[in-house]
Amino acid sequence: MLHYAIIFLIVALVAGALGFSGIMGAATNIAWILFVIFLILFVIGLITGRRRV
Repeated sequence: MLHYAIIFLIVALVAGALGFSGIMGAATNIAWILFVIFLILFVIGLITGRRRV
């Protein structure tokens, strides 16, 4: 999840450097959403932990 967020962030930076503001905005929004989902899943994983039976 974090990997895809970083890829979309790089795409947004390249698109912004080349002047494609529409693509930059879309990629930035996707990267932000993926990063928030990653954080939520990470916190849930920390709270629940790994239990051995």
